[in-house]
Amino acid sequence: MRRSVASIVVLVALSSSVAHSVTTPSRSEAAGPNPVLIVAGTLSPEFALDPLKLRLQADGFNVYTMALPDAGLGDIAVASQAVAAKVDQIRSATGAAKVDLIGHSQGGLENRYYMKFLGGASKVGTYVSLGTPQYGASAANLIAFLALGNCLGITGCQQMAIGSSFLANLNAGDDTPGSARYVSIYTLYDELVQPFTNAKIYDGATNVLVQSKCPLRTVGHLGLILDGAVYGLVEASLRGGSITTNCFAL
Repeated sequence: MRRSVASIVVLVALSSSVAHSVTTPSRSEAAGPNPVLIVAGTLSPEFALDPLKLRLQADGFNVYTMALPDAGLGDIAVASQAVAAKVDQIRSATGAAKVDLIGHSQGGLENRYYMKFLGGASKVGTYVSLGTPQYGASAANLIAFLALGNCLGITGCQQMAIGSSFLANLNAGDDTPGSARYVSIYTLYDELVQPFTNAKIYDGATNVLVQSKCPLRTVGHLGLILDGAVYGLVEASLRGGSITTNCFAL
């Protein structure tokens, strides 16, 4: 009798242990994906990011957005400080160790500057840029697309021009400091970033030309935050797996 009671106790203990190991998620599973901060481009209002934000929220991401200070017309290095403050605010509010960054157009430059020069590399899990002029855009394209009339006196416009001292400094040395995943998503039909290959990042980054995944997809500069197929590339980048998409997504 004593032996059977002891056996029952052992079996109950083992069952409890097995059940605990099956039902208790790992720390990473419990934490879920990193919170995401989307940073807008030049002259872009924050609400322009809502379509991308809503898609991500529907897929389970905790998403924050921000417009650039002074609509992105001022010094990119100064605007990057606002990104740093926003990331710290998100980390404090959520308890997350890292935040994933998405930057549309100029916003990708603020994000990179923050990671390279303002201590952000250790606070970011994944960096995604959408049509960012990583190595500059022609002055003519900048003026025409942004309707600024002339880059003279407009610091942000000057800094995004090919050959600017700002970009020379940003692109000196390692393009991808820290352990974050760097992904640049760009399009053949970008009206702002020409040559379009200037949207690439080097030193181990993953560069994804939209048309290399979806050859018939016609996506312009603004379309990068609206297009369904591009959204699939963004989500896959944040998930950390292979970067694929549904080319027929709306």
